Amino acid sequence: MKLALRSDSGQAWRDPALAAGAAVVAVGGALTAPAGRTDLDAPGVALLVVAGLALVVRRRYPRPVLALAAGSLLAYLVLGYPGVGPAVPVLIALYTTVHRGHGRTARAVIAAILVVGIVGDAISSGARPADVFQRWFLIIGWMVASSVMAEVTRQHRAYLEQVERRAEEAERTREETARRRAVEERLRIARELHDSLTHSISIIKIQAGVAVHLARKHDEPVSDALLAIQHASTDAMRELRSTLEVLRTGPDPLTAASDDANGLQHLDRLAEGARQAGLPVTVRIAGPRLDLPPPVDGTAYRIVQEALTNAARHAGPAEATVCIEYAADALTIRVEDNGPKAAAPVPGVGLTGMRERVTALGGTLCAGPRPAGGFTVEARLPLAAPAVTAVLA
Repeated sequence: MKLALRSDSGQAWRDPALAAGAAVVAVGGALTAPAGRTDLDAPGVALLVVAGLALVVRRRYPRPVLALAAGSLLAYLVLGYPGVGPAVPVLIALYTTVHRGHGRTARAVIAAILVVGIVGDAISSGARPADVFQRWFLIIGWMVASSVMAEVTRQHRAYLEQVERRAEEAERTREETARRRAVEERLRIARELHDSLTHSISIIKIQAGVAVHLARKHDEPVSDALLAIQHASTDAMRELRSTLEVLRTGPDPLTAASDDANGLQHLDRLAEGARQAGLPVTVRIAGPRLDLPPPVDGTAYRIVQEALTNAARHAGPAEATVCIEYAADALTIRVEDNGPKAAAPVPGVGLTGMRERVTALGGTLCAGPRPAGGFTVEARLPLAAPAVTAVLA
């Protein structure tokens, strides 16, 4: 803000300083010029000062200022005052007028100065027309040069603005193209997932449901594993539908990382599913429950889900403990199992996905075997990190 005010102040003083400088140069040039037909007096100085000080408003009123400066120049030279002092304000006014896009006005003023100046000077001075024409031709040459320089500057500025607009348009087009390709890729992935997974999961769910129905119909005990398959396939279908919906419609920043079906409010259901799969699970909550940002809530749920899935697949006959610790600044998730000693894990899709989720939120993840046996997954997710704010923004 201070820099902007300072810049505006400098711009406000630029035109008055230029006008005062032009007036001083015009008067000084007249005082040092060879004597003319008329000695420099108060009216002559007034013409020089008026032509110079009019430049104060040259940006706002370029054409009136040019007309005033040109009139002062004509009056000054036709009356025979010494030097060509008023030409300095005219050159500046011409530059401003052409630079503002009034080239036709500038050309008309130059033509008027040429005709009126030559005729008036020839009549008032009685000099030879050739001498008068040479004097005015040099002045006109300066004016044409000033106009040409202004036009070149204006064209260059217009070219730079056009290049900038083209760059902005190209950037916008690239963003739109990337966005369109991302949408097309999401739709393609959604179709592939639907075609490859939905059919298989539906078959598993139907077969498990039929087996449970037949067992109950014949009064036979229903296997826990069979019930676990039935519940797991139901959950898988629900999550797959949710994922496909996100892929087809595009993620909402407020709900992309967590929805009503995937959050810590469903932690008990997740633990029960692991128990039905044969993995006893104990859930512990430390600290008062907090309303978590959706990205943190969804990431915590996925970490627990992946950790319990890995424990059920690799820990063998073991028990797992899930500890959720709420704090004012962070959420800590720890999932441990007491299975046999294991070697250091080879990072797979599951661990890599967990680490990517945690890193995106600015958190930390530690996963590895325990010294006494089993495996531990521990993640710390900040609740007020810039990454969380960026996801929500």
